Amino acid sequence: MQDEIETSAELAENDALPRCHEVHADPERCKPPVPEQMAQSPVAEKSPAQWAYERLILYIQNFEKTLDSAHEIAMGFTGGDAGVMRIEGMGYFDPDIVTFYGSDPTGAKTQLVQHVTQLNVMLRALPKKVEEAEPARIGFRLAQDLEKA
Repeated sequence: MQDEIETSAELAENDALPRCHEVHADPERCKPPVPEQMAQSPVAEKSPAQWAYERLILYIQNFEKTLDSAHEIAMGFTGGDAGVMRIEGMGYFDPDIVTFYGSDPTGAKTQLVQHVTQLNVMLRALPKKVEEAEPARIGFRLAQDLEKA
């Protein structure tokens, strides 16, 4: 197969569009798919907060696909003893703030407000809340909201 020659405009456009590359030990594990709307929107047109928010949605949704019905997504905090938060909502505040809403393992309301330059998120699986019949899947709701935008 011969490589295609790209024009300088195509090179510049491809450089501005989002790319994702991952390699896993398990060949069945896939990388998060980049939705068409997101793939066509140049990175330079988004604030760092919006861009971080949109990529986190993809990672959350992909992580939730690996969970069984007894677990829900949560995040562990890095760099301290703040613990774990069940992710129940997420948002951003332009130009550079991402926020997570949820609850800790005791049920206390929790919110993390973080600057995009300090963003470190460890996704974790927590047993779902016993009183709920189905596990909550925030990734699906976040992706629906992203498609509306």
